[in-house]
This record gives sequence, structure tokens and C-alpha cells, in this order.
Amino acid sequence: MDVKTAIETRHSIRKFKSHPVEREKINACLEAARLAPSACNSQPWHYIVIDDPTVKETFCNEIFSGIYGITSWASKAPVLIAVVSDRGNFVSRLGNFVRRTEFYLVDQGISGEHLVLRAWELGLGTCWIGWFNSNKAAKFFKLPSGYKIEHLFAVGYPDEDPQKAGIHGRKKLEVIASYNRYK
Repeated sequence: MDVKTAIETRHSIRKFKSHPVEREKINACLEAARLAPSACNSQPWHYIVIDDPTVKETFCNEIFSGIYGITSWASKAPVLIAVVSDRGNFVSRLGNFVRRTEFYLVDQGISGEHLVLRAWELGLGTCWIGWFNSNKAAKFFKLPSGYKIEHLFAVGYPDEDPQKAGIHGRKKLEVIASYNRYK
């Protein structure tokens, strides 16, 4: 699959087959994420792969409880990947302050997109998740003070026809882009 095809066909998957995902494929996805560019080459991420069913069940019971229960479908994915924030090096943190832009989150987005596109190429479905109890997630992994799990990826083999879903509700190019002027 070429990059254009991956971009055009990839979409979020929320139903997964129950069989495990090979670690070689997970490592290939992590390698793609590792190679992503970042502000000042700070690489402000750490990925925690949760593929042990017992650990995953306990983790999911913690983070998808209460108001976060709407996301509990993700507990059925064979793998969850947690992205731990690292606010980056001094230069990138200074840029965050001056520009009032959290570049570490932008960088994690780029890295995450590398991960999901590589997963799609390998026949894996993913869903980017931001709705979970991040305080309980940090406590579960005993993260140092100031570190946070920003988002999760549910990963597994799709239990739906991935080619039938397509891209939903995208604005037309002329609506979202212009040349040499704003709109």
C-alpha cells in the first residue's frame, strides 16, 4: 500500500477481532512513530504497549469508568498503546511559552499519525482515543509528577470490512484551503 492509498482509505476502527497482534507488527508501528519529526528534535513521547490481557483489563476498568464509560468499547481491542507526554527539551518548551502553542502535542500528533498509517498498511485497524481518565492512567503506570498519558490507540485486526467504510464527512478542498489569501 502506498502512502496516498493509506491516507485515502484509513479510518477509525472500533470493532476488532479477538486474536492477538504480533509484536513484530506493533514494533513496526512504533518504529514509524519513532521516526516522526518533532520541534527541536525533542521527540516528546513515550509509548506504553498494553497487550497482556490481564494488565489491559485492569487498566481499562480504571480508565473507562464513570463518565468515561462511553469509550469502554476500546477494552475489546487486543492492544492499547498509551502515549506518555514529555514536554520536550528546553528550547521547545521556550517555543511553547513564546508562541503559546503546545508543540509537544503537535509532535505527538505527527508521531501518532505515522503509527496509525503504518498500522493500516500492515492490515491493522486503530482508533485514536482521548476520552479516558488520564489521572487514573498516570497513577496506574506510576508516572513521575508532571507526566501524563495524553491519548491512547486501540489496535487490532478490524472486525468489519475496512474498505467499505471510507472517509466520512470531509469538507471539500476549496473549503479548507486557499492560495495567497485567507478564503
